[in-house]
Amino acid sequence: MTGHHPDSCPDAVPPAPIANAPNGDQPAGLPAGVRPAATPDRTLHMVGNAHLDPVWLWPWQEGYQEARATFWSAIHRMDEYPDFVFTCDQVVLLAWVEESDPELFARIRERVADGRWQLVGGWWVEPDCNMPSGESFVRQGLLGQRWLHSRFGVTATVGMNVDPFGHQGMLPQILRGQGLRAYCFMRPGPHETSLSGTAFWWESPDGSRVLAYRIPHEYCSPPGDVGGQADKSLGIVDRDLGDLMVFFGVGNHGGGPTRANIESIHRYDRMGTYGRMEISSPNRYLDALAERLGDQGMAQLPVWRGDLQLHAPGCYSAHSGIKLWQRRAQAAVLSAERWAAVGASLFDLPYPAADLDRAWRQILFNQFHDVLPGSAIESAYDDARDQLGEAVATAKRIVVRVQNVIARHVDVPLAAGTQPVLVFNPHPWQVTMPVELQYGAQPTGVHVVDADGRPTPSQPTQSVATTDDRSRGATVFEAVVPALGYRLYRLRSGAEPDGAPPADRPAAPLRASRTVLENDLLRVEIDAETGWLRSLRDKRTGVDLVAGAGGEHTQICQDPTDTWGHRVQSYRWPGTPMRTTRIVLRESGPLRARLRVERAWGRSRVVEEFLLGHRADAVEVRVTIDWREEAHLLKLCFPTALADPVARYEVPFGSIERPVDGRENPGQSWVDLTGTVAGRPAGLTVVNNAKHGYDTSPGTPGAEGPSIGITAVRSPVYSWHDPRRLDPDGFYSYQDQGIQSFRYLMVPHAGDWRQADPHRRAAELGAPVRAMLESFHPGALPARQSYLDDGGGPVTVTAVKGHEDGGDSPDLVVRAAETTGRPVRARIAVPLLGRVFTADFGAHQLRTFVVPADGGPVREVDLIEWDLPSSGPVVSEPIAAAPRGPARGVTDPDASDATSPAERLSPGQSRRGD
Repeated sequence: MTGHHPDSCPDAVPPAPIANAPNGDQPAGLPAGVRPAATPDRTLHMVGNAHLDPVWLWPWQEGYQEARATFWSAIHRMDEYPDFVFTCDQVVLLAWVEESDPELFARIRERVADGRWQLVGGWWVEPDCNMPSGESFVRQGLLGQRWLHSRFGVTATVGMNVDPFGHQGMLPQILRGQGLRAYCFMRPGPHETSLSGTAFWWESPDGSRVLAYRIPHEYCSPPGDVGGQADKSLGIVDRDLGDLMVFFGVGNHGGGPTRANIESIHRYDRMGTYGRMEISSPNRYLDALAERLGDQGMAQLPVWRGDLQLHAPGCYSAHSGIKLWQRRAQAAVLSAERWAAVGASLFDLPYPAADLDRAWRQILFNQFHDVLPGSAIESAYDDARDQLGEAVATAKRIVVRVQNVIARHVDVPLAAGTQPVLVFNPHPWQVTMPVELQYGAQPTGVHVVDADGRPTPSQPTQSVATTDDRSRGATVFEAVVPALGYRLYRLRSGAEPDGAPPADRPAAPLRASRTVLENDLLRVEIDAETGWLRSLRDKRTGVDLVAGAGGEHTQICQDPTDTWGHRVQSYRWPGTPMRTTRIVLRESGPLRARLRVERAWGRSRVVEEFLLGHRADAVEVRVTIDWREEAHLLKLCFPTALADPVARYEVPFGSIERPVDGRENPGQSWVDLTGTVAGRPAGLTVVNNAKHGYDTSPGTPGAEGPSIGITAVRSPVYSWHDPRRLDPDGFYSYQDQGIQSFRYLMVPHAGDWRQADPHRRAAELGAPVRAMLESFHPGALPARQSYLDDGGGPVTVTAVKGHEDGGDSPDLVVRAAETTGRPVRARIAVPLLGRVFTADFGAHQLRTFVVPADGGPVREVDLIEWDLPSSGPVVSEPIAAAPRGPARGVTDPDASDATSPAERLSPGQSRRGD
């Protein structure tokens, strides 16, 4: 019998209805919301997004184009599917589209207005969430939320950082201050932490909470069927939660949800495979969760306090350059803001808001979670270096302009044989700091006096110029400079005369040899064989922190782990020490001693110069590393004689205690180890200006004492991601080849890390005072002046800037953080505007104030600089205001004729009237 197709018969029956939809597009006309009775009673909120790394395995220029392509795709899917909703974070991508495709940006604005383009995150980029400074996290939201509000009239209410490798524990307070009620993230996964929940309250040390949601499985999906995404998400989700969010859409290089993604959601929703499936958004899901659980159910969600770690710890040390460039840029722009505020308030300079905004955008962009962690391709760091260099150059221009305007108004009387020097302090507390200064036209050398002619401790140091001009030289002198202010000093020709009047800090005895540095507070002894400390005795307590402590200072290991350090728990393995090749006493003056230790291993060299000031309670070490090893790492270790040690690490705006177990941990600028020595409380704080990868190790009894470790260098292949194997015959580029320099401090204390004042030491190490040679002229300003002072107590002012809404002469914004973990009342003096105010701070609390330029009441604002509906009392009162610079400076033809700082040594120069 011959077969035939039914359609070939005139009386063929119509096709039967579809039961379970086939692969591919859904047939038209299927009823919506009709599912089998057996459908699980839950809703999967399918969140369509397009995770787009602006930089990673491609340069930012490629990410720039992909943002446009991805967003057009999202708009077209909205045109095709009336139920499609797109979730978008990372404000920089929207900013790129605004400037490159106005038509697309107009379409996005329409979809934001009708609720189908959901704005989340509120930050400029998805940054690394461990290594940026506290102020950088504030600026991510300040710039991001204000940008969203200015373009769309709305701000994000849900934070979203799905791809970073860990999240520091102070973030909930920052998120709340930026108007973000919730936070979506993915790492650490359930296999990396004891946290088991999917939705939970995340609480920072000050008590601030956000509702956090850990994305199950993955934030992006393949371009086809989403069934695998749903299967894997349900496999690891918290079952007690019921409904859940599942993120979908092609990601990393952008792309976003595809037709096949959306069609498969419709198909599985009709089949009832996973329950109800709807294309949704984080806001919609969180609102539904709150409604379903009610107040009591929401209150019963688990609470997580502290950091969310740990993933890819190699990123804390990969690519030393980006870590140092970021530290330098952040410090430079914060200083520029402070001086710009002084210039605008007192010297009629327009506040450079646009320049500062541009500089911050460069900084924030390069905190992206594949740039700052060192995981991008090699060429990405050429761009990062240039962009962060632009931020630093912008900051320097602002600082130099303002400080020169101030300087021309300072009264600097003509004094024969002297060279005026103004020293500017960017910190809102008084600092005492050595200043290294290059000078010319002084063939007999110099000594340094203050504006009243009293000598300040000083000594010669090596000039940066190596020429036949013997009048070029360099000095280092001790400057004591008022809080966020300046002070006038003078270089005088020749050595300091006998019988000179005492300085306000006369020199203390300082002793130095090839193996010993000693003052009245500390005694440091170097082992001639190892080049490391044999003794670090705190004379105030009598405790020697390192006597008898075993262990090497330099430890080199092979490091065959990938760039990220996937699956690494610790880099603290027994290593090979470097060989000490030379020890030289470079300086032994009244102000400081300087001992140079040189080491070598393989093709690499490390130089450490130990500096001890005449009154120093800490040892400064300047490190230069010439690294020529591939796939190796260098740990700088600090063995101690401490028993029962407790470790504390700096995190943004605070610190956290962590186990002493050798684990590689992220930190900001310092780590402390506190315990006892022979039953007496004691501790050591190590502060540095460039590194973020640390460990605290318990040591081995009888072999190595408990210690702090800094991962100084790792040299993996660029962007090598396990499980990809390296080809033994391949050609690769390795990180950290060549010369790098940084500094660290060793600060002994009597058993309470707060005594070391590490937050302020770190700030001073990262942003030293600036000294500038000045000319002679009359002026209305005194020889020293402070513009803002936080008193140097537990509350530290972290930002002084113009208000974002202020124009050329903005109100003053002052942000401060409690850094010791104890409630306190702080008094902040603002001579800049003739005000002082007092406010109470809870433990670890961050508060932001506005001091009006017109003398109105001081008020508190949030981290977007919008007024708070209510806040704690801020009591303010008037104080003597800093003098203003006159509209025109006063000039003196005689003073300007003093072309040489040492006129008496220039017999060919005449003075009018001689």
